[in-house]
Amino acid sequence: MSRLAAGRARHDTREWQVKRRERTRHLIELGGLVVKAGLAELVDDDRAVLLGLLVEAASKLRSDDREQALTLWRRRGMRAFADDADAVQGSPPTRRSTAPAMPSGTTTASPVKSAR
Repeated sequence: MSRLAAGRARHDTREWQVKRRERTRHLIELGGLVVKAGLAELVDDDRAVLLGLLVEAASKLRSDDREQALTLWRRRGMRAFADDADAVQGSPPTRRSTAPAMPSGTTTASPVKSAR
């Protein structure tokens, strides 16, 4: 494709073309999240395993544990985005607890250790 034709294609404003570009961008961004999470590398780019992971997550979202899973995954995702932003800026990642997130409204009592 010549540069002139490529330039025309980029500025094509027909509705179907704009929607196609938006969908393509969306799919690329979702694929980027799979890579950013390290999943592609961890499963040696095995697409059947990746699909299985996503099907399992979808199943979890259809269960009674939906809200708890969403809360946990959202918190982990926000931490990953924050750590990535810290890395881009060159500052050390913020130290965060590795304990699993508790559902909203849940509290834990901290046991008092006896002094020996």
